[in-house]
Amino acid sequence: MNKRTWKSIGAVVAGLFFIIIVTTIVDVLLHAAHVYPEMGTPMTDGLAVLASSYRLVIAIAGAYLTARLSPERPLRDALVLGCVGTVLGVIGLVMTWNMDLGPRWYWISLAVVAIPQCWLGGWLRERQVKPAEAAAI
Repeated sequence: MNKRTWKSIGAVVAGLFFIIIVTTIVDVLLHAAHVYPEMGTPMTDGLAVLASSYRLVIAIAGAYLTARLSPERPLRDALVLGCVGTVLGVIGLVMTWNMDLGPRWYWISLAVVAIPQCWLGGWLRERQVKPAEAAAI
């Protein structure tokens, strides 16, 4: 693999780690503030909407970061991140299906929105790139 391929992989990994770390921090803070119930207690629809809301924003930011770090094709790398998110979302969905952790629509939505939200993050970054920069990329 060439240097640009490794940089693209690094950009995707950076976006993925950003999303995982930031969502985990927010989750921990919401548990500590007693917004979320104790671990193992099912999430209500309202709390699932709250979790979906900040996860959406954080994932868009993570995809933006991926696109920002991308050496060549920012939107493509953001979409690769979305594909990784979809795969991880499906794995999470299958693993939690019968665990009664909250509404099933929430777990399904994590897999379904991964690509569109990453597309948006990549698209936002591409809109910032000036035409001269875009030609160089």
